[in-house]
Parts: sequence; C-alpha cells; structure tokens
Amino acid sequence: MIDLTRGHNRWLVLVALLLALTLAVYPLPLDWRWWRPEFVMLVVVYWVFTLPDHVSLTQVALLGLIQDLVEGTPLGQHALGLVIVTYIALQSYRRFGNYALWQQACWVFVLVGIAQMTSNWVHSLAGGHVSGLQFLYPALVSAVLWPLVHIGFGGLRHRYRIQ
Repeated sequence: MIDLTRGHNRWLVLVALLLALTLAVYPLPLDWRWWRPEFVMLVVVYWVFTLPDHVSLTQVALLGLIQDLVEGTPLGQHALGLVIVTYIALQSYRRFGNYALWQQACWVFVLVGIAQMTSNWVHSLAGGHVSGLQFLYPALVSAVLWPLVHIGFGGLRHRYRIQ
C-alpha cells in the first residue's frame, strides 16, 4: 500500500505523465492545433528540474517513444526532442532553480523550442512542410503556462512530500 505521508510518492509523477499524454491527443479544432502546449515536455521539464537524480535519458526516450505511438508521429520524433531537452535540463538544473519565474518561463520557451525544431526537422524529413515559425507556437504557449505548471506541481509535491 502507498503511504501518502512518506517521501516516496512518485506515483504522482506517473499520473502527471499519463494526464499529459492524454492532453497531448485530446481533440482540438484544426485552427487551434498549432497552439497546443507541449504537455509531456512541460511535465518532464518540471520533474527534471525538481528531481534530477531520479530521471534518466533512457526513461525519457521510452516516454518519447510512447508519445510517438500515442500521437501517431514517426517513431523517434518525440523521443529525440525529449532526450535532447532532458540532457540540457540536467546540465542546467542548478542554475534554473535560482531564476525568477518569468526567467524560468523564458528558459522553458527555449527548451520546448529546441524540441519543436527537432520535431519540425523530422517532420520535414518525412515530407511534411511547415511555413515560417509556426512550429514555435507550442513553445510560446508552453512558456506562458509554465508558471501554472510550476506552482501547481510545486503544491502537489509539497502536499505529498515527494523528494
């Protein structure tokens, strides 16, 4: 049985990832498809910055492959972006904690933008075409949502004493 008073409540991370995967495929009108935030990336970035010792690149690559299967994208598209962003986040998590919330949101924009660029690259290799900087819209929306994600998961982390 899971003891909710101890610091080993990492089941919340799995629930958050499942919810993020669900939101990643939730149907939206076609006009809004470019404005969908990268929910899985936001959850991964938050937990990498919060619990960097408990995240491995292998786990993130598997999560990316699962996201590829769920979304029906070319196999490895999300895995590549998630691994690159996770590596950068693991290298910069000490500095990230010292940033103000708006600076963190700017860094999240950069990280999600990197993942979006790799996804756009894979998409173009598969024969697709995206004109302009439209592929960066999810990075912008994700950065705007970052304060809510940070505050929401921070409250849950303290409530369930996840360490």
